[in-house]
Amino acid sequence: MKYKNMILPLLLAALLAGCGNSAAQTEEQPTPATDNVASDTASSDERPADIAENESSVGEVAENIPEDELSAETEDEAEEDTPLAAATDVKTPPEGWTLNLASEDWGLSFGESGTQPNGNASAEDLAWYDSYFVGNSEENVIYLTFDCGYENGNTEPILDALKKHDAPATFFVVGHFLETAPDLVKRMIQEGHTVGNHTYHHLDMSSISDMESFQKEMDDVANLFQEITGTELSPYYRPPQGKCNEENLKMAQKLGYCTIFWSLAHVDWNQDNQPSHEEAFSKLTSRIHPGAVVLLHNTSQTNGEILDELLTKWEDMGYTFKPLSELTGR
Repeated sequence: MKYKNMILPLLLAALLAGCGNSAAQTEEQPTPATDNVASDTASSDERPADIAENESSVGEVAENIPEDELSAETEDEAEEDTPLAAATDVKTPPEGWTLNLASEDWGLSFGESGTQPNGNASAEDLAWYDSYFVGNSEENVIYLTFDCGYENGNTEPILDALKKHDAPATFFVVGHFLETAPDLVKRMIQEGHTVGNHTYHHLDMSSISDMESFQKEMDDVANLFQEITGTELSPYYRPPQGKCNEENLKMAQKLGYCTIFWSLAHVDWNQDNQPSHEEAFSKLTSRIHPGAVVLLHNTSQTNGEILDELLTKWEDMGYTFKPLSELTGR
């Protein structure tokens, strides 16, 4: 009986000690569910900062990945983020190849009457940069182009003559012409002609070496044209005064343009010293040739007065008129 009375208190003490240890363990170790919730909340709070940091370093990460390990999807996304890269598929000349431009001023040398002239560079070399000055030597085709610096009353008779002969033409416009003659620009489009880029301020583009300045001259024309007509400008660029170098051709190509020089022109731009009808006919009929890209100026009174008859003469010589898209494929 004496031992039995001692065992009962001992059992009770042991039971109380075990309960105390379990309670202590519960306070020191949170349940897994509570731990996970706390962890998710912390991750959620830190996520915006992590995302911002990751976005700012995307370019650096991409630069550190070898080109051959970039996925096609990554390359496509990079192109979409760069407006210039999305413009066109840029051709790649042979390694070590450079364009041999005899001068930064476009020029021609003529041979026998009715044959194609030689330019500052060959048609084959210019083609690497989507640049053209002449078409197929076996086709009696003429590509009519007009440079439009300003309006002085001669554009309407030019358009009238083109309409009469159903002859498509490309008009290379500057900012001033767009600003002052929007109705004529609309008429050009309505009558099936093409409008190209002659830069906004008619600068010497060969003196511009940075893409930002070059692109602004081009974009300002394209944007104003779209405001006026509701349509996109055609992908044709003519360097003012024909001044150009290899880097300009590369920049124009990257912006999605074909650079268009010419294979026949006459001295028609000086409003105060216009050629006579006879002088104009003599040069423009004796030097016409298959695949000719003809440059005329809309400001020329002589051009306005003779164009109807000139187109008739060329037609009588067996020539037809086609748009630049037939030359460039674009």
